[in-house]
Order: sequence, then C-alpha cells, then structure tokens
Amino acid sequence: MDVRIGIVQSIKELEIELPDGTDQDGLSRQVEEAMGNADKVLWLTDRRGKKIGVPSARIAYVELGENESRTVGFGVSAR
Repeated sequence: MDVRIGIVQSIKELEIELPDGTDQDGLSRQVEEAMGNADKVLWLTDRRGKKIGVPSARIAYVELGENESRTVGFGVSAR
C-alpha cells in the first residue's frame, strides 16, 4: 500500500510504501486518531522496516492507495 502525506507549509510530500497486505481500514483509523489530537505523532513502518513519525499538527492531508507498478529505465526486455 502506498501512503502520501502532505506536510503543512512544505511543497514536498512524504511517500511511504507499506508492506503488502496492510489493512487500509485499520490504517485509516490510525490516521484519524492521530489527526484528532495535535499532540500525537502518526507512526508508520515502511516495507523495509523503517519507522517514520509525522507530528499530526503538521499533516495537511493523507492519501491511501494500492501499490502502483512503476517501470524504471527504458523497459527493454532481455532475450
């Protein structure tokens, strides 16, 4: 699952790839809980096990979606 988090007063976004099989409804509840209190931190663990914390007071928006396949390079197949 891909998560994109917009940060207040920043033109950059955080893009985090979560492990396959992440519960989207559970993650939505976690985001709502964190954003309901400006003193909380939203903690996520990416697919490599790295923990990322975002202060909820700095979150502008959160986008949740399925992993998108991305092509890197020229897409030439080896024969």
